[in-house]
Amino acid sequence: MKRINYLAKGILAAVVIVMFAQCNGKKAETEESVDTNAKGAMPSNLKVAYVEIDTLLTKYNFWNDLNEMMMKKEENIRATLNQKAHELDAEGKEFQRKVQNNAFVSRERAEQENARLVKKQQDLQELQTRLQNELQSENQKNSIQLRDSINAFLKIYNKKHKYSMIFSNTGFDNLLYADKGYNITKDIIDGLNERYAPSKKK
Repeated sequence: MKRINYLAKGILAAVVIVMFAQCNGKKAETEESVDTNAKGAMPSNLKVAYVEIDTLLTKYNFWNDLNEMMMKKEENIRATLNQKAHELDAEGKEFQRKVQNNAFVSRERAEQENARLVKKQQDLQELQTRLQNELQSENQKNSIQLRDSINAFLKIYNKKHKYSMIFSNTGFDNLLYADKGYNITKDIIDGLNERYAPSKKK
């Protein structure tokens, strides 16, 4: 069974979603006048920041706990499927041994045993497909939870800091260059973890 890379999918989902997320904080009023006749003019009080998504995901306790839970589930599923596959393999070898030694009392009996093994193999394949689909579905739900938790926190965070835009950054995917002074990753991680901690104590 192919290993599902949860962290990679989670990063991809977070990058796509957080990249387009804008905080809803009101812009602070300034005494500077803006030429309202100039179409497309940038406001003079534009305040921006960025978050390093890779760093956030490695240090956000909520996401790490979800990944740990998913890895344990995947390991349990793999162990179950491997055990059933070994049992089926052993039964198949025993069937072949009996066929070679003419151990079945009739041809019909051999065909019945063969049909049983074929059905067991089909059931195992169906189980594997179902469990993989369940894991993928749960991983998608986790990605949505991650997005929602980050967006909800950013709205609260931005009530105080009043950024016009907060960008996401993964390597050179979005920001080719940004002054480190605009990096609010640590603030966001600290805030997210502080917000998550009380729920873990329940």
